[in-house]
Amino acid sequence: MVVTLAAPEAEPKNKIYSADEYLALEVASETRNEYDNGAIIPMAGGTPTHNELNSNLNGLLWFGLKGKPYALFIADQRLAIPNSNRYTYPDVMVVPRPIELQAGRKNTVMNPILIAEVLSDSTEAYDRDHKFAAYRTIATFQEYLLIDQSRYHVEHYVKQNETQWLFTEYDGQDKRIALMTIPVEIALMDLYDSVDFKAAIVE
Repeated sequence: MVVTLAAPEAEPKNKIYSADEYLALEVASETRNEYDNGAIIPMAGGTPTHNELNSNLNGLLWFGLKGKPYALFIADQRLAIPNSNRYTYPDVMVVPRPIELQAGRKNTVMNPILIAEVLSDSTEAYDRDHKFAAYRTIATFQEYLLIDQSRYHVEHYVKQNETQWLFTEYDGQDKRIALMTIPVEIALMDLYDSVDFKAAIVE
């Protein structure tokens, strides 16, 4: 995969970076970048619709988890996935307390139980397949939400055992999602509150 971060001219454009090199570059970078087994992947800025959905979900989860032993992170929290040599920044992530940090790092968590990604045309296949496969290597990870930003539609995956996940689709503003890993229920009407589908811009 092509690396687009600035690098010394003497280095090849497709330079393979070690995880330590990526982390050092990320500290100095003004933008967020994910890491995929040697490749550094710049993260594009989200559309207003994308960010509004992130904010709505964050608010619903915050209210449901208030006073409970969970940490809630949105967008800027780095996640380490050692078994697939990856680092990502999930749109929304729920982590039980105590938070498990990567050894030697104060800014990289390792023990999410729930992750949510807001889909876009440019990342949909990546979030559904490649990234989900990486997330499944995390022992604590048990629940995954994929949120469509062009209509009332959410894909919900819940871990049943080491090799099986239960998949449920929710369509329409009258649907409600009962989360399995945390005591929260989400109404799609609330999740998509104030979202203007006609204004959604392809990412």
